[in-house]
Amino acid sequence: MSEVIADVRPSKAEQGAATRQRLLDATIDSLVELGWSGTSTTEVVRRAGVSRGAQVHHYPSKDDLVLAAIEHLLARRVEEYATAFDQLPDERRTLAEGFELLWSQCFGRSFDAWLELAIAARRSPTLHERFLDVERRFAESTIDRFQSMFPEHFADRELASVAMRLTFSVLDGLALGRIAGMSDEDLAAVRVAFNVLTTTFFLSSQGAPE
Repeated sequence: MSEVIADVRPSKAEQGAATRQRLLDATIDSLVELGWSGTSTTEVVRRAGVSRGAQVHHYPSKDDLVLAAIEHLLARRVEEYATAFDQLPDERRTLAEGFELLWSQCFGRSFDAWLELAIAARRSPTLHERFLDVERRFAESTIDRFQSMFPEHFADRELASVAMRLTFSVLDGLALGRIAGMSDEDLAAVRVAFNVLTTTFFLSSQGAPE
């Protein structure tokens, strides 16, 4: 009796998802290596190894492509960060450890690509509005993560929002400092100081022993 060979070819949905993934990854690589001005749909298509028609089908314009790539990257980093934090031993799931993990996982290529888009958005009112929408969604998902990771500190949504904004403002500044040539020692010293200040604040505000 002849054996029935299963059809293992990917479905159209799987093929479409794979094409989108290649386009998004190629867009991030281009942004990091070539910047906004050097990133074009032609360059992305070349890097992704897909047809121009496939790119237009999924992301009709450069703005569509870059915004989707940045949002995808930020969402993926949030998930990877949460997973890495959950894998820490209980005694290491502290604000300081969370801050250091955020720096190591989310402020490398992710920041460089985000910065290119932020600078471009400043000069384009249409792109700026869409960029703000991406930022709002990212902020909401990040606040959700802050609250789930540190419920004892951030049960209050408003406080969680302020804490998230403060944390990212410091890390944004450090990432810019790194680009400008700030030494690893100085970057580490600022992170240590931030952790000391914020940990002391939360302990004292909750009446916990220091």
